[in-house]
Amino acid sequence: MTSSGSLLWAVDIFGRVYTLSTAGQHWEICKNGQLEFKRVSAVKECCWGIACDHQVHVYVHSSDVPIRYQEETYENQRWNPVIGFCEKLLPSDRWQWSDVSGLKHQKLESFALPSPHWEWESDWYVDENFGGEPTEKGGWTYAIDFPATYTKDKKWNSCVRRRRWIRYRRYKARDTWAKIPSQEDPRELPDPFNDLSVGGWEITDEPVGRLSVWAVSLQGKVWYRENVCHHNPEGSSWSLIATPGEVVQISCGPYDLLWATLWEGQAIVREGIDRNNPRGLSWSVVQTPVPENAISHVSVGVNVVWAVTKDNKVWFRRGVNSHNPCGTSWIEMVGEMTTVNVGLNDQVWGISCEDRAVYFRQGVTPSELSGKAWKAIVCGRDTDRSQTGSSTSLLSAGCFFTDNIKEQSGSVFQSDGDLLSDTEGPLAFADPCLPSIADGGDGNNEADQAADSGADPATDPAPAPPEEAGSASEQKLTADPEKPSSDQDSRPAELQWTNIDLKEAGRSPALSAGALAETSSLSSLGTLPLGVEDRYGADEHPLWGWVSGGGCLVDSHTSLKWFTIQSALSSSGQSLCLSITPAQTAAWRKQIFQQLAERTRRELENFRHYEQAVEQSVWVKTGTLQWWRTWKPYKWIDVRVALEQFTGNDGTRDSILFIYYVQVEEKKYLHVFLNEVTVLVEILNEAKHSFALYTPERTKQRWPIRLAAATEQEMHDWLSLLSMSCCESRRIQGPPSPQAIWSVTCKGDIFVSEPTPDLEAVTRPTPCDQMFWRQIGGHLRVIESNSRGIVWGVGYDRTAWVYTGGYGGGFFSGLANGADNIHAQSDVKSIYIYENQRWNPVTGYSSRGLPTDRYMWSDASGLQECTKANTKPPSPQWSWVSDWAIDFTVSGGTDREGWQYAADFPVSYHGHKTLKDFVRRRRWARKCKIVTSGPWLEVPPIALWDISVIPELPAAQEECVALWAISDKGDVLCRLNITSQNPAGSSWLHVGTDQPFISVSIGGFHQVWAIARDGSVFYRGSVSPKKPEGDCWYHIRAPPKQKLKQVSVGRTAVFTVDKNGNLWYRQGITPNYPQGSSWEHISNNVRKVSVGPLDQVWVIADKVQGSHSLSRGTVCHRTGIQPMEPKGLSWDYGIGGGWEHISVRGNATEFSKKTSQETAVEQLAEPANSEARESEGTEDLPQSTLLVDEDPGVDRNAVQC
Repeated sequence: MTSSGSLLWAVDIFGRVYTLSTAGQHWEICKNGQLEFKRVSAVKECCWGIACDHQVHVYVHSSDVPIRYQEETYENQRWNPVIGFCEKLLPSDRWQWSDVSGLKHQKLESFALPSPHWEWESDWYVDENFGGEPTEKGGWTYAIDFPATYTKDKKWNSCVRRRRWIRYRRYKARDTWAKIPSQEDPRELPDPFNDLSVGGWEITDEPVGRLSVWAVSLQGKVWYRENVCHHNPEGSSWSLIATPGEVVQISCGPYDLLWATLWEGQAIVREGIDRNNPRGLSWSVVQTPVPENAISHVSVGVNVVWAVTKDNKVWFRRGVNSHNPCGTSWIEMVGEMTTVNVGLNDQVWGISCEDRAVYFRQGVTPSELSGKAWKAIVCGRDTDRSQTGSSTSLLSAGCFFTDNIKEQSGSVFQSDGDLLSDTEGPLAFADPCLPSIADGGDGNNEADQAADSGADPATDPAPAPPEEAGSASEQKLTADPEKPSSDQDSRPAELQWTNIDLKEAGRSPALSAGALAETSSLSSLGTLPLGVEDRYGADEHPLWGWVSGGGCLVDSHTSLKWFTIQSALSSSGQSLCLSITPAQTAAWRKQIFQQLAERTRRELENFRHYEQAVEQSVWVKTGTLQWWRTWKPYKWIDVRVALEQFTGNDGTRDSILFIYYVQVEEKKYLHVFLNEVTVLVEILNEAKHSFALYTPERTKQRWPIRLAAATEQEMHDWLSLLSMSCCESRRIQGPPSPQAIWSVTCKGDIFVSEPTPDLEAVTRPTPCDQMFWRQIGGHLRVIESNSRGIVWGVGYDRTAWVYTGGYGGGFFSGLANGADNIHAQSDVKSIYIYENQRWNPVTGYSSRGLPTDRYMWSDASGLQECTKANTKPPSPQWSWVSDWAIDFTVSGGTDREGWQYAADFPVSYHGHKTLKDFVRRRRWARKCKIVTSGPWLEVPPIALWDISVIPELPAAQEECVALWAISDKGDVLCRLNITSQNPAGSSWLHVGTDQPFISVSIGGFHQVWAIARDGSVFYRGSVSPKKPEGDCWYHIRAPPKQKLKQVSVGRTAVFTVDKNGNLWYRQGITPNYPQGSSWEHISNNVRKVSVGPLDQVWVIADKVQGSHSLSRGTVCHRTGIQPMEPKGLSWDYGIGGGWEHISVRGNATEFSKKTSQETAVEQLAEPANSEARESEGTEDLPQSTLLVDEDPGVDRNAVQC
């Protein structure tokens, strides 16, 4: 089974199951033993199928992350005055062993594996974690009585206690067909199944991983499989669903669309499917497209329904969506199929009724759901690759034949452009008659004899029009046949194409493979010559019976290799090319470049004393932009912008940007030297295509120069030119160095900065506001780096990406030497708005609030009005890919309708209503997508939440680089075999945990710290290069009354950030006691922290005071860090706001230690900022507060990039 790309599933007429990867070119047989299948229905994670014995099986793909399920039960005890706590309970008490509610009796012995496909991971053990805090030995929690609020501390009035026992079971049937166990009661057994369909994984806001499995029995009954989800891939039981008639076939889409066909020929549609009722409420009947032909097959997607009638005509249902699942009308499409199947992105596959070949519908887009044309998939099977060489040898020998084709009278051919025409009839295929086959002879044998005897084959020089196909072919075959030369040095004859019928292609195995190649529709098909050896053998022609594309992801950026036949000649050519590695090519390029540079230097050496003959100052670009005026009234004004570039005597280039404006009828200008610019960054603005330009002085003031262009393309042109000019002025070119500092803005843009040697110096370090940041193409949410050049990132859609070593991408597409490692990249994020309501004694909860209330549709703060209509994607680069839907994943929980309740705005919200709750809110989400490019390659298939790469020093001798990650489901993973030559690694190693995690970090000596979702912190013991997964977790007490959310470990230092924005340092860490002893508070208003290989500390500050307003998301550097002062002394403010993430884990540049410690202290004691002076001498907050507690508010002119 292939692991690259998504999979298309198909079943041939012999019941063998095959898969075809979007990245591959061969069908691979599914290892199913002796099983033969009738039908399959696939999704990304698994595939369900009905075997020929009518039993249901499921095939779950293997993964580095196991499927685990946690069983739990509670042991309850009551205090007895004589013997203390004991197992004897009162008659009114709960069971001694029960569930969390106490109502269900659950002994340890009562738990059994649900099927033979599960196995126990370990024995029962006590959970000693309680609300993120470790309990006393034994895991007991105490309360006054059952049920009550439990605490981990025993009090004088604690009369009852309980503890939780847990045990994990693991699903072991991966990459094999697992039979779904029947129900224990024979009277409840469903009938043998005839059809099934899997979908519903994207029902609005349902729990992630849940699937809807529907099946149809031989008696026409519909069954629904209960509780199919990620941790229970087999489900629990079958439930009977009432229908208005006997059902033949059923189809379920990714969302809430479900159609089925009746024996009478009509279609029925399930309505009322939602998160709380995945089985739906009622059925609606849809009539057939034409009364005389019943519907035999139907397939649904997100917003489409395709159907096939009993005369094999294909129909498309118009007007289908979640609000109108029945649609409006039928449209007849070109082609005749036995079945069709709708997959991801509403892509369509079908099986022809004539030759049983699989066809793909080309041109299906969100704006044109019906597509444009059918194109045949001509991939061979993995068992047929050995026969490719003989086929190619015949092709190269010029053995080409064409065949006589006759047109059936009354047939009508239709072009691809007439697919949706209502005035013309559907396509009717011709009935060609090949003489060698129609006469009853074996066409293959005759062709082979002709080739062996040296007979000259005839070829048709050009395909004839459809109406002339029959006569033209006969005349060319008899009158003037072309004879290819028999000389070995002559060119092989070109492969000619001629219109044929699918039925005839099905009769001849030699025809079917080539007949499907390079076609644009079923009305223009081709044939491979009969002289070519049969690829599949006499009895191995792939006749398909079923196809499923529910797990096959195809979009406009997917490059498919399904439609051409790969020859052995091209394969050998590729193998020859692979003998020259990219590393060797890069070394040659570098050597040639060095030789050319040396030659240029020698030739110009004798002319350096001459004066310049021509002035080299030149106007590079001029244009008209808008500039945000920096005095009141603040507004956008039209300005003229000019970029002047000049070259110095030493060959260095510099540039000046002039901005000309008019003030009180007086022409003025301001200018910026580009060698002083520290960063150019796009601004998140819905109305303007704007960007900001920072210098050191403007960074201190948090007041950049803001410019806006009329179009997005014009803005990108300016950004690209200015960025390249800034790099030229600073003599920076090529990809970032391994020591580079990486960062990500809240917009997802990626920036890097090359550190200077004295950036981490104890005395006079390079100020943060003088660091130059340049943009790298791509879009990420989290990024982590390493001093060996290993850089990983995670997008908003949880996709993992690895850095390829290039530079450019995005709007830097024209950069030279960097395009080799640039790849397409996409990302999806959710936009949230809140619906707010207040309780009214007359009407109850309504959208009429008090005058002092927030907007009834707002953002999370309630200060900005955000409605469904006026909320737009973050920038014009983004496009909506879903509708607004209620989000049930809000922290604090929701009720069945998504509401959260509170006493007033704004306070903490909870998911259930009480008598004191007078306001409520619910969150709406809508997904948007961006498509860009950058030096990044996707690392499938596991979605990640957090990553950490080991921070190494240059002297490190380890071959492999350690990388740890957290999956989107909270699993802890360790990546294996990461090297500089293979930065993506090979596979994931799962590290077991008792609860889901959200953050992980590995230090310079393989010390691993992690944060769980409940805010507790853990240390992983015995991690080493030889044992990368370690042996066990140690629970560390968190800071008092704080829930941690992020951790970062450097060479020896450990820093964490809690959910309230406080930065903590772990004290007492030694080689003999790596867990440390206590936590010390360092600062507040911290969003993210990154600790490097030198134990340097950088953070993203949530609030920093500027000259005009607060700046949220500012890069800050902790200064004064040294071995005797690992916590540092003060903060240095850098670029911002609008920054989201930073990684300094690659900066291993040692700073010079020439000055004494006294000088260091003297320099650091200078009044660099007022906050440091004011807090000097305090013990709790030593020179650390990033911002005073006062919040002057956010000025509307503050830049949030």
